[in-house]
Amino acid sequence: MKLKNILIVVKDIQISKRFYKELFGLDIVTDFGENVILTEGLVLQEQNVWETFIKQTIQYGNHDAELYFEENDMDTFLERLDKSTWNISYVNKLMEHDWGQRVVRIYDPDNHVIEVGESLSYVARRFLKQGMSISDTAQKTQLPKDIVEEIAKAEEKGELPR
Repeated sequence: MKLKNILIVVKDIQISKRFYKELFGLDIVTDFGENVILTEGLVLQEQNVWETFIKQTIQYGNHDAELYFEENDMDTFLERLDKSTWNISYVNKLMEHDWGQRVVRIYDPDNHVIEVGESLSYVARRFLKQGMSISDTAQKTQLPKDIVEEIAKAEEKGELPR
């Protein structure tokens, strides 16, 4: 068995398609009208259709899940948010976790929580570039030391870490 997609219920599929295209660069793979499959495995389903399937009323904004995106160029993404025509509501503005990862959390038009954060390999690479040792980087990022060593070797070769 394998997980194929993540489905979120939305009030207005046209607004949601535009939101995920403009801010996250997701494209439409298949558009069934009230059900749309986007790149990266995100599926949008209009509320009225979903309610006929589950025979219950939808409640938005329960903060019980989030969509997680990785973006290593956080400054450019934050500029995109600031310059967008969307009235962005933040769960939290840019913050740095104890392990060094910078993240921002916002709501989509239907109050789904979206987190955008740097990949941990990028965080490790940043610390290594700042002169932090492999051991200290592993401890700070909570990544296994062998993974940090792999990132350091890739950095030496000018390759992007995974």
